[in-house]
Amino acid sequence: MLASLLTLTACQDQSSQSELIPKTSQEKNPKENQGNDKKTTTETINTEQGNYCQLKTTPFSYYICQVSQKKLLNSSKNNANHNVKKNTHNNANLSLQLFWRVGNDNTNKAVKPLYTFDRLLNQLGKESKLIFAVNAGMYNDDYAPIGYTVINKQQVLSLNLNEGAGNFHLMPNGVFWWNEDGYHINDSKQMAKLIKSGTKPTYATQSGPMLVIDGKIHPKFRSDGKSRKIRNGVGVCKDGNIKLVNSNTAVNFYDFASLFKNQLACDNALFLDGGIAPAMYAPEINHKDSKAMGVMIGLVELD
Repeated sequence: MLASLLTLTACQDQSSQSELIPKTSQEKNPKENQGNDKKTTTETINTEQGNYCQLKTTPFSYYICQVSQKKLLNSSKNNANHNVKKNTHNNANLSLQLFWRVGNDNTNKAVKPLYTFDRLLNQLGKESKLIFAVNAGMYNDDYAPIGYTVINKQQVLSLNLNEGAGNFHLMPNGVFWWNEDGYHINDSKQMAKLIKSGTKPTYATQSGPMLVIDGKIHPKFRSDGKSRKIRNGVGVCKDGNIKLVNSNTAVNFYDFASLFKNQLACDNALFLDGGIAPAMYAPEINHKDSKAMGVMIGLVELD
């Protein structure tokens, strides 16, 4: 078991890892940074493109799942007004949520995390359809989040502004959060000001580092960075979509951030995790990673 992070320099990053229950998402051995990432189980990949998820091959191979903020906000408004129409792709009743403990009992330490997509699917049952899901931010050896986390308006963990080693503390780090007013990525100091001013997220997950900050790549990333890992992240983008990306090949931080900035046109993007920790469930392209994780981000279609 290991809850501490290794030292991180501006030119050589560290990535988080997750494989078996219970293991931390933080790296254990410096030698694990050398060579290829440890492989985990992934179901057969189909390159057919779905309504929400796709496999892209340029500038490197990556999976992307995305959803329109407008669709999400309209669904939220309709649910609040009890004006839910019959589901079609163009008029689906959608909800982006965070999931962590069994039964959504997220403040009870005696309740175990869900750990896997299969357990999340079992929990949702027939009442809701999981369209896609990914791991959220980093976690400790108990699969508990190490940063600010809010699930269905309940704060699980307060904002983490501590200095330290590892990717999470490569400042600025940030928070992906949303409520009835919209979907946002802010650096953690900005988030502290928002919280102080009375902002109340419905959902929030903190991780780090930021990848893109107000249209600019994180200042500590280098184009010639030697550390290449499988990585995943989230962006709030100019076309109004929330974009969740898992690289399908090992990349450095600069190239991963460039994808969000240049190809995906995201003014703000946040790193979620790396190494063997990134996981994605995308059934419309026949992709499901089988590994354990902490908090999950999931797009749900409600009946």
